[in-house]
Amino acid sequence: MNVMSARNILALVFAAFIVTGCASTGSTEGTETVQQSDTSGSDASATGLGDDSGLSEAELAEQQRLAEERAARAEQDALREVRVFYFDFDKSTIKPESRTYLDAHAAFLSANPNQGVVLNGYTDERGTKEYNLALGERRAKAVQDYLRFKGVTLSQMETISFGEEFPVDAGHNEAAWTKNRRVVIEYK
Repeated sequence: MNVMSARNILALVFAAFIVTGCASTGSTEGTETVQQSDTSGSDASATGLGDDSGLSEAELAEQQRLAEERAARAEQDALREVRVFYFDFDKSTIKPESRTYLDAHAAFLSANPNQGVVLNGYTDERGTKEYNLALGERRAKAVQDYLRFKGVTLSQMETISFGEEFPVDAGHNEAAWTKNRRVVIEYK
């Protein structure tokens, strides 16, 4: 689910609440038609029309608040689906486009102190094995430092560097190397 989907859901929920509020204004106009056309043996009060059984302003506001919370939670869940963060060649600097997703992970981990993660650092194949292990570690530590700055405790995080091992793409070109320079968040 993307951000637009969460916003669309929120808009639909809000519109439903407005319609519900309009249907419960206490107006009896059109009630007779409902009563006359209802042949199932129930009366109009079962439909909520023709009586004052609608939501109060306070109840409507509470329902709207709850819907907004659900939408925000769904949006955060969707953001946490992104668990792979990419790095530039020979760099361990977190890219600006990764921050929104890392913020969602940080918020979740801060709210759930018993939840832990492993931060797996990877590199492309260029460089020595030792250099790539160190670079993978710096990348994992960069993500760890970011999450820690956002309120996640060190005890919740573990870093591992795999260096150039376990490439996502075994190619020997920039397109493959770009996919292999990454940190993967793995929940325990």
